[in-house]
Amino acid sequence: MNNDDLAMRQQRLLVRSEQLRLLLAEQAQALRRPLALADRVQSGLQWLYRNPQWPLGALALVILVRPRRALVWAGRLWWGWRAFKQARHWLNQHPLAKQLS
Repeated sequence: MNNDDLAMRQQRLLVRSEQLRLLLAEQAQALRRPLALADRVQSGLQWLYRNPQWPLGALALVILVRPRRALVWAGRLWWGWRAFKQARHWLNQHPLAKQLS
């Protein structure tokens, strides 16, 4: 290969790189909305971690205003947590789950 061949090859590679960058940018547009939503959720969770007084205050308000409803929801959450733990335990003990992981 002489210098002219190398220069032509370099030019073709640069053109191909530009085409690939444009294609990637076009295909990445499909991810723009889901990633924006994920960013908003992450920002909201960070805000909650920095300001725990607001969700705790809302919880205290619900407990004061509607104690029966709060107890019902506490029972549901407790049941859900126990069901989750039992399912996780069962999946860890089940031989098929071990084969899949």
